[in-house]
Amino acid sequence: MNYANKNIILVGMMATGKSTVGALLAEELGYELVDLDHVIIQQKGRSIAELFAEGGEEYFRRIESAVLKDVLEGEGRIISTGGGAVLAPGNADIMLQNGLVVALTASEDAIIARVSGDQNRPLLAGNAQERVRTILEQRRNAYRFAHCTVDTTDLSVAEVSKHILMHYRG
Repeated sequence: MNYANKNIILVGMMATGKSTVGALLAEELGYELVDLDHVIIQQKGRSIAELFAEGGEEYFRRIESAVLKDVLEGEGRIISTGGGAVLAPGNADIMLQNGLVVALTASEDAIIARVSGDQNRPLLAGNAQERVRTILEQRRNAYRFAHCTVDTTDLSVAEVSKHILMHYRG
């Protein structure tokens, strides 16, 4: 598939580098960076944690799906999704139809190290280490639909970006 001017959609578990890598890709390609969580916060006027508290995960996922469909209507965007954006029915298909989908992964230890002390992740309330393990297990196959996968554990942001651009440019 020719991806020229198409979106690059970054999916993957929290703390795999979607926002950081997305920013570098947007800069390198001159594309608009769209952080799905930031768009949701802007549109709803509440934090992700507040939306979770207000209506639970299912409520948040419905909002997330609607915003995802909206942002995928454009082209030339780097879209950094939340880790659970792939969970709602239909989201994987719409992503695949609207650009190159790249799954970013990282080792359990790397994810735990990256999220330790982060109070802005509602799914990690309680024992973060245990929650990360549980979520990794629950989502073990959730990102397999992506066109390609890059393990960010031992790579710099520039190296991850280079891998993605190789797939994007063919």
